[in-house]
Amino acid sequence: MTLANILVHLDSNPRTAARLALAVRLAERTGARLTGLFAETAGAHQVGVVAVWPSAKYTEAMEAARAAFVAGSASVAERTTFIDANRGSDAEILPRVTDIARSFDLVILGQTLEGVPVPAGLPEHVITESGRPVLVVPFIGSYPDIGHRPLFAWRRSRGAARAMADARLVLVGGCEALVTEIVRAGEARDEFSDLVVANLAAHKVAARFQHIVVEEVDVMDTVLNAASDHSADVLAIGAFDSGGLGFLGHGAGTRFILAHMTLPVLFSH
Repeated sequence: MTLANILVHLDSNPRTAARLALAVRLAERTGARLTGLFAETAGAHQVGVVAVWPSAKYTEAMEAARAAFVAGSASVAERTTFIDANRGSDAEILPRVTDIARSFDLVILGQTLEGVPVPAGLPEHVITESGRPVLVVPFIGSYPDIGHRPLFAWRRSRGAARAMADARLVLVGGCEALVTEIVRAGEARDEFSDLVVANLAAHKVAARFQHIVVEEVDVMDTVLNAASDHSADVLAIGAFDSGGLGFLGHGAGTRFILAHMTLPVLFSH
Protein backbone atom coordinates (compact mmCIF):
# COMPACT_ATOMS: atom_id res chain seq x y z
CA MET A 1 0.00 0.00 0.00
CA THR A 2 1.49 3.31 -1.12
CA LEU A 3 0.80 6.78 0.21
CA ALA A 4 0.16 8.86 -2.90
CA ASN A 5 -2.33 11.57 -1.95
CA ILE A 6 -2.40 13.51 1.34
CA LEU A 7 -4.95 16.04 2.59
CA VAL A 8 -4.00 18.40 5.42
CA HIS A 9 -6.45 20.72 7.14
CA LEU A 10 -5.41 24.36 7.40
CA ASP A 11 -6.78 27.16 9.56
CA SER A 12 -5.53 30.47 10.94
CA ASN A 13 -4.25 29.07 14.25
CA PRO A 14 -0.45 28.94 14.66
CA ARG A 15 -0.62 25.16 15.33
CA THR A 16 -1.40 24.67 11.65
CA ALA A 17 2.33 25.03 10.97
CA ALA A 18 3.16 21.87 12.95
CA ARG A 19 0.77 19.60 11.06
CA LEU A 20 1.70 21.19 7.74
CA ALA A 21 5.38 20.51 8.43
CA LEU A 22 4.57 16.87 9.20
CA ALA A 23 2.41 16.58 6.07
CA VAL A 24 5.23 18.01 3.96
CA ARG A 25 7.71 15.57 5.50
CA LEU A 26 5.46 12.63 4.62
CA ALA A 27 5.03 13.96 1.08
CA GLU A 28 8.80 14.36 0.71
CA ARG A 29 9.45 10.85 1.98
CA THR A 30 6.77 9.09 -0.06
CA GLY A 31 6.53 11.25 -3.18
CA ALA A 32 2.85 11.83 -2.44
CA ARG A 33 0.75 14.73 -3.64
CA LEU A 34 -0.20 17.21 -0.93
CA THR A 35 -3.42 19.21 -0.79
CA GLY A 36 -4.04 21.91 1.78
CA LEU A 37 -7.70 22.43 2.69
CA PHE A 38 -8.57 25.70 4.43
CA ALA A 39 -11.68 25.43 6.58
CA GLU A 40 -12.61 27.45 9.63
CA THR A 41 -15.74 28.87 11.18
CA ALA A 42 -16.72 32.42 10.28
CA GLY A 43 -19.83 34.49 9.94
CA ALA A 44 -20.99 36.37 6.89
CA HIS A 45 -20.52 40.12 6.79
CA GLN A 46 -23.79 41.82 7.70
CA VAL A 47 -24.78 45.07 5.98
CA GLY A 48 -28.16 45.84 7.48
CA VAL A 49 -30.29 42.82 6.68
CA VAL A 50 -28.03 41.69 3.83
CA ALA A 51 -25.44 38.99 4.50
CA VAL A 52 -22.34 38.98 2.31
CA TRP A 53 -20.18 35.86 1.98
CA PRO A 54 -17.31 35.45 2.15
CA SER A 55 -16.58 38.27 4.54
CA ALA A 56 -13.40 40.30 4.19
CA LYS A 57 -12.17 38.78 7.47
CA TYR A 58 -12.65 35.24 6.18
CA THR A 59 -10.99 36.03 2.86
CA GLU A 60 -8.02 37.59 4.63
CA ALA A 61 -7.59 34.50 6.82
CA MET A 62 -7.92 32.18 3.82
CA GLU A 63 -5.34 34.09 1.77
CA ALA A 64 -2.92 34.12 4.72
CA ALA A 65 -3.34 30.34 5.03
CA ARG A 66 -2.75 29.95 1.30
CA ALA A 67 0.49 31.96 1.53
CA ALA A 68 1.66 29.94 4.53
CA PHE A 69 0.84 26.70 2.70
CA VAL A 70 2.78 27.77 -0.40
CA ALA A 71 5.78 28.79 1.69
CA GLY A 72 5.67 25.73 3.93
CA SER A 73 5.32 23.23 1.09
CA ALA A 74 7.92 24.75 -1.23
CA SER A 75 9.99 21.55 -1.22
CA VAL A 76 7.10 19.66 -2.87
CA ALA A 77 5.58 22.61 -4.73
CA GLU A 78 5.16 20.69 -7.98
CA ARG A 79 2.80 18.25 -6.19
CA THR A 80 0.63 20.66 -4.20
CA THR A 81 -2.91 22.00 -4.43
CA PHE A 82 -4.78 24.47 -2.24
CA ILE A 83 -8.54 24.23 -1.66
CA ASP A 84 -10.80 26.68 0.14
CA ALA A 85 -13.77 24.94 1.77
CA ASN A 86 -15.60 28.27 1.39
CA ARG A 87 -18.03 27.52 4.22
CA GLY A 88 -18.32 29.20 7.61
CA SER A 89 -20.70 27.30 9.89
CA ASP A 90 -20.11 24.01 11.70
CA ALA A 91 -23.09 22.47 9.91
CA GLU A 92 -21.58 23.33 6.52
CA ILE A 93 -17.91 22.66 7.28
CA LEU A 94 -18.27 19.15 8.72
CA PRO A 95 -19.90 17.47 5.68
CA ARG A 96 -17.85 19.48 3.18
CA VAL A 97 -14.49 18.57 4.70
CA THR A 98 -15.62 14.97 5.04
CA ASP A 99 -16.73 14.78 1.41
CA ILE A 100 -13.40 16.16 0.24
CA ALA A 101 -11.48 13.81 2.56
CA ARG A 102 -12.94 10.72 0.88
CA SER A 103 -10.79 11.35 -2.20
CA PHE A 104 -7.45 11.03 -0.37
CA ASP A 105 -5.27 8.25 1.01
CA LEU A 106 -4.59 10.00 4.32
CA VAL A 107 -6.20 12.95 6.10
CA ILE A 108 -4.21 15.04 8.59
CA LEU A 109 -6.10 17.08 11.16
CA GLY A 110 -5.24 18.91 14.36
CA GLN A 111 -6.41 17.92 17.82
CA THR A 112 -9.38 20.02 18.95
CA LEU A 113 -8.20 23.15 20.74
CA GLU A 114 -10.51 25.48 22.62
CA GLY A 115 -10.75 28.97 21.19
CA VAL A 116 -9.73 27.97 17.66
CA PRO A 117 -12.21 28.79 14.84
CA VAL A 118 -12.63 25.14 13.84
CA PRO A 119 -15.65 22.92 14.59
CA ALA A 120 -14.89 21.02 17.81
CA GLY A 121 -16.31 17.84 16.30
CA LEU A 122 -14.22 17.92 13.12
CA PRO A 123 -11.81 15.05 13.96
CA GLU A 124 -14.58 12.76 15.18
CA HIS A 125 -16.82 13.51 12.20
CA VAL A 126 -14.08 12.91 9.63
CA ILE A 127 -12.90 9.75 11.40
CA THR A 128 -16.38 8.22 11.50
CA GLU A 129 -17.77 9.42 8.18
CA SER A 130 -14.94 9.75 5.64
CA GLY A 131 -13.93 6.10 5.38
CA ARG A 132 -10.29 7.23 5.32
CA PRO A 133 -7.47 6.87 7.87
CA VAL A 134 -7.12 10.10 9.83
CA LEU A 135 -3.86 11.24 11.41
CA VAL A 136 -4.53 13.67 14.27
CA VAL A 137 -1.65 15.86 15.44
CA PRO A 138 -1.63 17.06 19.09
CA PHE A 139 -2.08 20.73 19.88
CA ILE A 140 1.26 20.78 21.70
CA GLY A 141 4.69 19.46 20.72
CA SER A 142 6.77 19.22 17.58
CA TYR A 143 6.59 16.18 15.29
CA PRO A 144 9.12 16.43 12.46
CA ASP A 145 8.45 12.87 11.26
CA ILE A 146 6.57 9.72 12.20
CA GLY A 147 6.71 6.02 11.37
CA HIS A 148 10.10 5.11 12.83
CA ARG A 149 8.71 3.73 16.12
CA PRO A 150 5.00 2.95 15.72
CA LEU A 151 2.78 1.48 18.39
CA PHE A 152 -0.29 -0.54 17.41
CA ALA A 153 -3.11 -0.67 19.96
CA TRP A 154 -4.18 -4.23 19.30
CA ARG A 155 -7.39 -6.12 19.84
CA ARG A 156 -8.65 -8.91 17.60
CA SER A 157 -11.23 -6.61 16.05
CA ARG A 158 -12.07 -5.04 12.73
CA GLY A 159 -10.92 -1.56 13.74
CA ALA A 160 -7.55 -2.62 15.11
CA ALA A 161 -6.85 -4.74 12.03
CA ARG A 162 -7.79 -1.83 9.77
CA ALA A 163 -5.55 0.56 11.72
CA MET A 164 -2.60 -1.80 11.46
CA ALA A 165 -3.03 -1.99 7.69
CA ASP A 166 -3.62 1.75 7.26
CA ALA A 167 -0.56 2.63 9.33
CA ARG A 168 1.67 1.07 6.69
CA LEU A 169 1.05 4.26 4.69
CA VAL A 170 3.28 6.24 7.07
CA LEU A 171 5.82 3.67 8.25
CA VAL A 172 9.53 3.97 7.51
CA GLY A 173 11.39 0.94 6.20
CA GLY A 174 13.17 -0.89 9.01
CA CYS A 175 10.99 0.70 11.70
CA GLU A 176 10.71 -0.80 15.18
CA ALA A 177 7.09 -1.49 16.08
CA LEU A 178 5.35 -2.50 19.25
CA VAL A 179 1.97 -4.25 19.22
CA THR A 180 0.24 -3.74 22.56
CA GLU A 181 -2.78 -5.76 23.63
CA ILE A 182 -4.42 -4.56 26.84
CA VAL A 183 -7.06 -6.69 28.54
CA ARG A 184 -8.88 -6.97 31.83
CA ALA A 185 -7.91 -9.65 34.34
CA GLY A 186 -9.31 -13.02 33.27
CA GLU A 187 -9.30 -12.26 29.55
CA ALA A 188 -7.11 -14.46 27.38
CA ARG A 189 -4.18 -13.27 25.32
CA ASP A 190 -4.76 -13.23 21.55
CA GLU A 191 -3.92 -16.78 20.47
CA PHE A 192 -2.94 -15.52 17.02
CA SER A 193 -0.41 -12.90 18.14
CA ASP A 194 2.35 -14.73 16.28
CA LEU A 195 0.40 -14.23 13.05
CA VAL A 196 0.12 -10.50 13.77
CA VAL A 197 3.88 -10.21 14.16
CA ALA A 198 4.48 -12.41 11.10
CA ASN A 199 2.21 -10.23 8.96
CA LEU A 200 4.13 -7.11 9.95
CA ALA A 201 7.41 -8.91 9.24
CA ALA A 202 6.12 -9.72 5.74
CA HIS A 203 5.90 -5.95 5.24
CA LYS A 204 9.44 -5.48 6.58
CA VAL A 205 8.23 -4.16 9.92
CA ALA A 206 10.10 -5.59 12.89
CA ALA A 207 7.64 -5.88 15.77
CA ARG A 208 7.28 -7.41 19.18
CA PHE A 209 3.98 -8.28 20.85
CA GLN A 210 3.21 -6.98 24.33
CA HIS A 211 0.34 -8.31 26.44
CA ILE A 212 -0.72 -6.13 29.38
CA VAL A 213 -3.33 -7.03 31.99
CA VAL A 214 -5.00 -4.13 33.79
CA GLU A 215 -7.51 -3.97 36.59
CA GLU A 216 -8.17 -0.51 37.99
CA VAL A 217 -5.83 1.39 35.66
CA ASP A 218 -7.57 3.13 32.79
CA VAL A 219 -7.02 1.21 29.55
CA MET A 220 -6.38 4.26 27.39
CA ASP A 221 -3.95 5.68 29.95
CA THR A 222 -2.13 2.37 29.68
CA VAL A 223 -2.01 2.70 25.88
CA LEU A 224 -0.48 6.17 26.15
CA ASN A 225 1.98 4.98 28.82
CA ALA A 226 3.02 2.11 26.55
CA ALA A 227 3.57 4.61 23.74
CA SER A 228 5.76 6.70 26.02
CA ASP A 229 7.77 3.67 27.20
CA HIS A 230 8.33 2.66 23.56
CA SER A 231 9.27 6.25 22.60
CA ALA A 232 6.61 5.83 19.91
CA ASP A 233 6.29 8.53 17.28
CA VAL A 234 2.82 7.42 16.11
CA LEU A 235 -0.02 5.41 17.63
CA ALA A 236 -2.34 3.42 15.35
CA ILE A 237 -5.72 2.55 16.81
CA GLY A 238 -9.15 1.39 15.70
CA ALA A 239 -11.67 4.17 16.29
CA PHE A 240 -15.22 3.80 17.59
CA ASP A 241 -14.76 0.06 17.33
CA SER A 242 -17.57 -1.76 19.13
CA GLY A 243 -15.82 -5.05 18.46
CA GLY A 244 -12.66 -3.97 20.23
CA LEU A 245 -12.31 -2.48 23.69
CA GLY A 246 -16.00 -2.95 24.25
CA PHE A 247 -15.87 -2.59 28.02
CA LEU A 248 -15.01 1.09 27.54
CA GLY A 249 -18.39 1.86 26.03
CA HIS A 250 -18.73 2.51 22.32
CA GLY A 251 -16.46 5.44 21.44
CA ALA A 252 -15.30 6.22 24.97
CA GLY A 253 -11.73 5.07 24.34
CA THR A 254 -11.50 6.95 21.06
CA ARG A 255 -12.76 10.17 22.64
CA PHE A 256 -10.31 9.76 25.52
CA ILE A 257 -7.39 9.49 23.08
CA LEU A 258 -8.67 12.45 21.05
CA ALA A 259 -8.72 14.54 24.23
CA HIS A 260 -5.50 13.33 25.86
CA MET A 261 -3.17 12.30 23.02
CA THR A 262 0.53 12.82 23.64
CA LEU A 263 1.73 11.88 20.14
CA PRO A 264 0.29 11.80 16.61
CA VAL A 265 -2.47 9.19 16.39
CA LEU A 266 -3.70 7.42 13.27
CA PHE A 267 -7.37 6.52 13.67
CA SER A 268 -9.10 3.98 11.43
CA HIS A 269 -12.83 3.32 11.41
